[in-house]
Amino acid sequence: MLPLFNRDLTVAVLASGSTGNCTYVGDGHNGVLVDCGLSTKRIHLALERLGLAGAPIDAVLITHEHSDHIGSARVLSNRLKKRFGRPVPFYMTAGTEAGARERCLPERIERCRAGVGFRVGRFEIEPFPIPHDVQDPVAYRVQSGQAAVAVVTDLGRPTALVARKLREVDVAVLEFNHDPELLVEGPYPWHLKQRIRSSHGHLSNAQAGELLADALHERLRHLVLAHLSEENNRPALAAAAARRVLGDAQVHVQVAGQHSGAEPIALSASAI
Repeated sequence: MLPLFNRDLTVAVLASGSTGNCTYVGDGHNGVLVDCGLSTKRIHLALERLGLAGAPIDAVLITHEHSDHIGSARVLSNRLKKRFGRPVPFYMTAGTEAGARERCLPERIERCRAGVGFRVGRFEIEPFPIPHDVQDPVAYRVQSGQAAVAVVTDLGRPTALVARKLREVDVAVLEFNHDPELLVEGPYPWHLKQRIRSSHGHLSNAQAGELLADALHERLRHLVLAHLSEENNRPALAAAAARRVLGDAQVHVQVAGQHSGAEPIALSASAI
């Protein structure tokens, strides 16, 4: 496969689900990973498969401290230092750092705060708050030039702020976690079902559709349905919920898998 990072902005969801999440965003000059809940080997192999093995990684953006989002941070930090000859910064909130297991923490941590933007090379990055049952979780909006992407998973309910941020992107990676009936009838213990259904748990397909309806704007070109539960959802159900909202809107929809991720999205200057 030809390298994709010769385009203006490449978005590649390497994997998304309950056992590991990682998304690459790069423009050929700079690149970031959003979360690192996969093994370092899986991250490397996924990038290699997409023709992104030599792509820049200038920072890793951590959304919160659950292991499926931060699990490989220390090992990845060591590997990136060996590759680039310097510690790569891992951005996270103070709450995420406090809540993470010591063995997961990377060498170089840069504190960020919801609502306070920062730069990584040419990228403008904005963390914004989401409702989840951890300490100070955030989602991220990443902008390069005129192109922007938001990675929004692990939230228990739609919020007006999240909808507003989604109106400002060309690519949205958005959680469609579960189907309520499958969750209730499924094998999870009741306390876990209650946690997932809570206002600080995970979005159902219907809730994600509600958020999408509030956020839908003509700028949106690509939608990746993310963090689907393998036990409590089906790709066809999630896709149907999204398409009911999108109607005739010209939005390309993909479903990201836990093991296969999603096809990379490349935005050229002429497509923005």
